[in-house]
Amino acid sequence: MIELKAGEARLGLLPEVGGAISFWRRGGMSFLHPVADPHLLAQRGRAVGGYPLLPFSNRIADGQFRFEGQDYQLEHNFAGEDNTIHGNGWERRWRLDLLSDDSATLELDHTPPADPVAQWPFSYRALLRFDLRECGLSIGMMIENTDTRDQPVGLGFHPYFPRHNGLRLGFSAESVWTNDDSHLPLLRVPAQGEWSFEKMRDVEDINIDNCYAGWSRSAFLRWPRLGMSLTLEASEIFSHLVLYTPRQQPFIAVEPVSNMNDAFNRPGVGDGGVHVLHPGEKLEGHVRMTVATC
Repeated sequence: MIELKAGEARLGLLPEVGGAISFWRRGGMSFLHPVADPHLLAQRGRAVGGYPLLPFSNRIADGQFRFEGQDYQLEHNFAGEDNTIHGNGWERRWRLDLLSDDSATLELDHTPPADPVAQWPFSYRALLRFDLRECGLSIGMMIENTDTRDQPVGLGFHPYFPRHNGLRLGFSAESVWTNDDSHLPLLRVPAQGEWSFEKMRDVEDINIDNCYAGWSRSAFLRWPRLGMSLTLEASEIFSHLVLYTPRQQPFIAVEPVSNMNDAFNRPGVGDGGVHVLHPGEKLEGHVRMTVATC
């Protein structure tokens, strides 16, 4: 594990476990909740507080998609489902590129066929940069197409936040995708009524696993009994937000992502968020989380 320090703040990183965050805390407050998800086979039971999503976010139906006239089949990497999930960056060992007391940059090269083609059929290079401050954490992400062909990509980050002390959540969004029985997008509906977080809501009894579109790229979390709050801000490419609030679990996930769920199979959705990179092109995004006393 790599540990960064900034004043009383501490950040643990796990390069060998998909470039994941192990913990982020300051004093007695942990701002991320480590989760060992048995469905994510490549994490091998290791508890993580957050991890990168690349070269795509969320599910691809049956692990299949068609791009520029060719069909591709990805391996199933999520136990209990036939879908492929969250790309393969979280499945790989990252290497440390740069390190200081409060900053670290991790790097990953995926180069088929030396690296598993069924994880992802195109070559890419990715960077993750973590900058820790006393009152915040910034995460920079970059993916570069190192292949000789165009490739479709997406980016995202998957933080788990602790669901205790009356956690409340607020953000604005234009619409949300309902799901079918396979957890894939079904209908796009306005983010109103039970779907709306325009006014901050208690998330204790909410059960959501859906992708929002057209969100404001800022979300607000508050733990009123602790007198603590957190603001999450994301750069422009993160035009979607996946909200995961499984009932009776001690965490929620608020995931800024570039693409909607199953975007590679939804070419008719104009704002689906798939970015096509020509050889040598890059896609970059940033997520910033700032903490404060309420």
